[in-house]
Amino acid sequence: MTDSLDVRPRAEDPLEQHLAEVQLLLSRHRRVEDLVHRQDMPRHELVEDIVHRQHLVELHKLLARLDAGYIARILAALPEEDRLMAWQQVDEARCESILEIVADDVREELVGARPPPSVRNMLNAFELKNGRLSQVQIDSRADLASVKPIWVDLVAPTPYLRAWVGKYFGLELPDPDDLTDLEASARFYVDDNGEVHLHSDFLLDTDEKSRNVAVAFVLHRDILFSVRKEELPVFRLQRLRARTQPGYVSHGKDVLLDLYAADAEYSADALEDLYAELEAVGRQVLSPHVSDEEAAEILSEIAKGEDLNGRIRRNVQDTRRALSFLMRGRLLSPDQHDDARQLLRDIESLDGHTSFLFGKINFLMDATVGFININQNKRVSKLTTISVVFMPINILAGIGGMSEFSMMTTGIPWPVAYGAFVVGMSMVGWMTYLGLRHYENKKARRAFAANHPRREN
Repeated sequence: MTDSLDVRPRAEDPLEQHLAEVQLLLSRHRRVEDLVHRQDMPRHELVEDIVHRQHLVELHKLLARLDAGYIARILAALPEEDRLMAWQQVDEARCESILEIVADDVREELVGARPPPSVRNMLNAFELKNGRLSQVQIDSRADLASVKPIWVDLVAPTPYLRAWVGKYFGLELPDPDDLTDLEASARFYVDDNGEVHLHSDFLLDTDEKSRNVAVAFVLHRDILFSVRKEELPVFRLQRLRARTQPGYVSHGKDVLLDLYAADAEYSADALEDLYAELEAVGRQVLSPHVSDEEAAEILSEIAKGEDLNGRIRRNVQDTRRALSFLMRGRLLSPDQHDDARQLLRDIESLDGHTSFLFGKINFLMDATVGFININQNKRVSKLTTISVVFMPINILAGIGGMSEFSMMTTGIPWPVAYGAFVVGMSMVGWMTYLGLRHYENKKARRAFAANHPRREN
């Protein structure tokens, strides 16, 4: 008796099943959203909002049921556009744990794609545990007394909180509202107590607007203190790296150098995105015809690119000054000194890229303005042609309006006289137009022959 074959279908891989469900919900969302955009109906905004949320709510519920590991693998498998849309539907409380699992390239993409979690505490302390940076939430002085931090991070702290933390550690923390009012010479210094103060700018590149955010650093008793007004992707990325990679940092100065390095990487990513945007603008500029409306949009995109490029250049220059200050002051160990020199070389390459982009932006700006001038010249040329065509007609009309014309047509019925006069003016105008057209064509043929001479056999 032979064994019967088991023809029952195998159970589908749970990961593939969940991935298919996520892709289905995302495709339905895009399809229905496009359909609603094309429809003209009463209360369109209300209908669009309801439809917009329908499938995203289902996606949010699906991701809420899945394990963090499944979500990380699903995000890695999705295309970039779908990945960012799905990432927006992940619960805020689970974001940090998921970011610790995903690959480095995906993590860097997701960190800047979503606003940071709301700051539940303005104070966070970080200590080393088994060679890794561990974040400790501080709710009271007792919590702070129980840790030995190498990094204390304050986000939009109140004056009371700054005074309390400063008194506990024996230093005075700067007010983040006053960071932009400092003179350039007062941004990097060592005070009488041996505390190292650095005030640096960090890039924040968002879809709405790009800007530089001032951050104050204080190195005190091998502890790094950072004070700023808002959360930054660079700081989140640094915390994730230090938590996931053993031995990544071992000292407050290591954290400081890595923050500067992460800012340089963030600026490099922003430059790559700017390259892609300018390439798209360049294809528009180099098209055969650019209308005034298209030129206005192009100039707007070029202006945004120039603003971002200038902020990146200012940002890397500020980082260079901070690193030079640390190196000149002999505040770094030999290994840290080597890391700083490598970072300065990276910044030097970024400086070259910003210079190249400034040249490209100027070229695109000049080309766009040139198209605007060409369009304006075409309109002026058309007006000139019309003026030349109607010039003899105006002369004849002036003659026909004089009393001598009535005397010359005495005995001829006025409809016949004036009808013949109108026909004659039309023929003169038509012959003038043909003459101008012949002249322009002849001129164009001569120019073409001069630019494309025939080759002699």
